[in-house]
Amino acid sequence: MNELLRVNYDSDRITLSARELHEFLEIETPFKKWFLRMTEYGFNQNFDYREVMDKNVQNPKGGRPSTDYEITLDMAKEIAMIQRSEKGKQIRQYFLELERKWNSPEAVMNRALEYSRKQVQALLQTNEKLELENKMKDQQLNELKPKADYYDQILQSKSLVLISQIAKDYGLGAPTMNKKLHELGVQYKQGGQWLLYSKYQNKGYTHSRTINITRSDGRSDVRMQTEWTQKGRLFLYELLRKNGILPIIEQN
Repeated sequence: MNELLRVNYDSDRITLSARELHEFLEIETPFKKWFLRMTEYGFNQNFDYREVMDKNVQNPKGGRPSTDYEITLDMAKEIAMIQRSEKGKQIRQYFLELERKWNSPEAVMNRALEYSRKQVQALLQTNEKLELENKMKDQQLNELKPKADYYDQILQSKSLVLISQIAKDYGLGAPTMNKKLHELGVQYKQGGQWLLYSKYQNKGYTHSRTINITRSDGRSDVRMQTEWTQKGRLFLYELLRKNGILPIIEQN
């Protein structure tokens, strides 16, 4: 079947451009006036059609692109019948063939499978997010109950530092320091977050807090910011020193 007009299959219904249909039917009436007259046949906005901007057609007066309308296949078929022309008959037969293929058992099954795939993918993403949030909470809970000993008492301080500040003491960047701590078995990365391995979560090395953020696609999400206590800073110093990594002040 030759493609007479472009159609969209990205929703639960077939849709197409009213402006392109107007052009195919060779209607002499200006598009805006013609489409307004078509809507008088009982079509409902946001159900049978919705307004969109056609970036491919520039407004002759300048400014915003011209208006187009995304219309359903049912609306397009009725418009084709109204025209009572050879072009109208030709495009209506084309629409009927599209509809026949759309409603074939194979097409219905494919849409059902695609819907199921998207549902499974959404569930997996939700589960992954919940798993990460639970691990973040576990780390925070464990941080609230560090072991009490003399070492803790003498290191009690409200001063907290970010990994970027610690990395600077060694002449490194935060990404390099995070990677090194991962290699040394201190932390691991999941979902873009650096999390301490469980054996370090109850040592009082860090204090973490969640921050509400908005993703580039507009979704609300949370991320965790880990801050190191003075005890944690000394732990890293001892660990790094054992592995031949010294702060700048101790380097020859």
